[in-house]
Amino acid sequence: MPHADKIGFMQGRFSPMVDGKIQAFPWHHWQKEFELAARHGFSLMEWTLDQERLYENPLMTEDGRLEIQALIDGYGASIPSLTGDCFMQAPFYKAKGQQKVRLLKDLIEIIRSSAQIGIKSILMPLVDGGRIENDDQEDSLFFGLQDVIAVLEENEVGICFESDFPPEKLASFIDRFDPKLFGLTYDIGNSAAFGYLPNEEIETYGSRIINVHIKDRLLGGTTVPLGKGNADIPAVLRKLLQSGYPGNFILQTARAENGDHTGVLCGYRDMVAACLAREAGKMLKKEDHD
Repeated sequence: MPHADKIGFMQGRFSPMVDGKIQAFPWHHWQKEFELAARHGFSLMEWTLDQERLYENPLMTEDGRLEIQALIDGYGASIPSLTGDCFMQAPFYKAKGQQKVRLLKDLIEIIRSSAQIGIKSILMPLVDGGRIENDDQEDSLFFGLQDVIAVLEENEVGICFESDFPPEKLASFIDRFDPKLFGLTYDIGNSAAFGYLPNEEIETYGSRIINVHIKDRLLGGTTVPLGKGNADIPAVLRKLLQSGYPGNFILQTARAENGDHTGVLCGYRDMVAACLAREAGKMLKKEDHD
């Protein structure tokens, strides 16, 4: 099925929820997720990293990275991207003095650790607690990241931003950053919650999109099962395919109300795969007709 191998999952979606959170590092189940993913036909995972216990996360320890690599090799998995919720929970661009210095050092360690297990893209969420609220914060983000460019280049890692900016403002924002190292994550659910128009968004900054999160949200509201919210997922996927988007589709979907997180995740995967196949088929028919 076209693009099926591009559909991955956000780490933790195969695990029970942690303290009622829709997303958090699955401390007691993270190894098991590799086996479950392989058993159910997933090979792509997006790692999650929280500020709490940052340096206890297996990604951030030498022994942990060795264990991760063994699981990658053993189950034929790939972890091309990381969602850094830590950057949203403790944004360096809102800090001052030594706290800002420490947080930028954390970023450098995250880049180096990520590269060692094959992560090529680190997502920095500029939403919720990480939302950019003024020009000073935007400048602090920009100039802080200029200080880590050499580390990004040395480790062949890039940064992708997830933002709640409207299309024109987001295009202006990302234009400040070198496209060889910086891009965007397009979150379908977040855009739906803000009432943004997918065609306008993708036409405005689509060339900078390097990662896509699949989820659905109510207008002005929270995450809901795919097809139950404000997101027109077929239309978004159609536009992304038409734009030539080459990247992955990561399921950051609603959790199961009945606890069957595996069953729900597989159902979402099949839904997205079928939608991508339909839209790709329509494009081929149109090309043949033309």
